Amino acid sequence: MSSKSNSPVVAGIYRFPVKGLSAEKLSETNLEPSSTIPWDRAFAIENGGREFDPENPRHLSKSKFLMLAKNEKLANLETRFDDDTGLLTVLRAGKPVARGNLIERIGRQMLEQFFAAFMESDLRGPPRIVGIDDHSFSDVPEKCLSIINLASVRDLERVTGRTIDPIRFRGNLLVEGLEPWQEFWSVGRDIRVGDMVTLHGLARITRCAATNVNPDTAKRDMTIPLALNDAFGHADCGIYAEVIEGGKIRPGDAIVLD
Repeated sequence: MSSKSNSPVVAGIYRFPVKGLSAEKLSETNLEPSSTIPWDRAFAIENGGREFDPENPRHLSKSKFLMLAKNEKLANLETRFDDDTGLLTVLRAGKPVARGNLIERIGRQMLEQFFAAFMESDLRGPPRIVGIDDHSFSDVPEKCLSIINLASVRDLERVTGRTIDPIRFRGNLLVEGLEPWQEFWSVGRDIRVGDMVTLHGLARITRCAATNVNPDTAKRDMTIPLALNDAFGHADCGIYAEVIEGGKIRPGDAIVLD
């Protein structure tokens, strides 16, 4: 179904360099076929286990890692990742509290010491930061992007009577100009972004308890999966999409659903 009459556009581009930690807003990004946004979910913090094997990487359940669905205290932190150096800076209330190079073992150890103290009550053992080239710690095994339709978020606001920050859904692309829930129509179809990029809708995203966490307060102040089910008969919001043809995208780029 074409959406040209609604003039949908990319409203925002985000990545999450470390699974469970804060979003980074991007002014542009370059997409490659069958890949994520560069550095999106490139690292994760194992919660007391050593199940991720960098010599034989495989997709693991998100329950193996620190994550917002169970560890809402993470939302108290803001993180900034430098692509060129690999340096991750962790801030709390705007002040730096930890820093380390995620590419180097000693840098990871410095950050692990911080998380061992900060997340002590949530840990099942010593935390371990993991990450290797070309591996994504997404909730799904496919290397893909997540797309959130802002009109769907507003429709959920309508039925809950609450303002909902779209960052709760931790999407890579926020889209403006579609009808509510129109993104679901793109599952199994192509999505054109700008002049060059083609995505292919893979699946609807079933939301989990991570969306209940307020990204500003780190409090569980909503029950979003339940609200979706009560209002719409499903717990889905947004879709996963695979990059078929790559290229650069920016906020304001036009989107066409085939």
